[in-house]
Amino acid sequence: MNTTKILNNLIEICKDGQDGFRDAGENAKHSDLKSLFAGYSLQRAKFAGDLQQLVIHLGEEPDTTSSVASAIHRGWIDLKAAFTQGSDHAILTECERGEEHAVSAFRSALTETLPADVRSIVAEQSEKVQASHDDMRNRRDAAAK
Repeated sequence: MNTTKILNNLIEICKDGQDGFRDAGENAKHSDLKSLFAGYSLQRAKFAGDLQQLVIHLGEEPDTTSSVASAIHRGWIDLKAAFTQGSDHAILTECERGEEHAVSAFRSALTETLPADVRSIVAEQSEKVQASHDDMRNRRDAAAK
C-alpha cells in the first residue's frame, strides 16, 4: 500500500475520532467527561491536520472527510445515548469501541514501509491513540462500579 493511501486512511480515522468524541461530549452528562471528550476531539483534529500536511508534502491530495462507517457508529452512539438517557458508561463503551478501531488502523499502518519522517509521526500518534483507548476503557470500568 502506498504512503498516501495509508495516510489518507489514518486521516479518515482521525476525522472519525474527532467527530465521534465531539458527539460523545454532547451526550455526556458529567462536565469532566464533556471536557475530556472535547480535548480528544481537538487532539484528533490536530492529528488529521498533521497527516494532511504529510500528504501535501508528498505532492498528493489529502482526505478531508470522515467515513460512512463512522457516521453510522456515531449515530449508534446517539441512539444508545437516547435509550440510556445519556449514560456515561454507555458512551464510554462506544468511545472505547471506536478507539479499538483506531488502534488497529494505526498498528496496521506501522506494519507498512513508510518514510522515516512519516513513520515517526504515525508512531507518535499511535501511542497517543492507544493511551486514549486505555483511558476510555479505564473510565468505562470505573463508571460501571
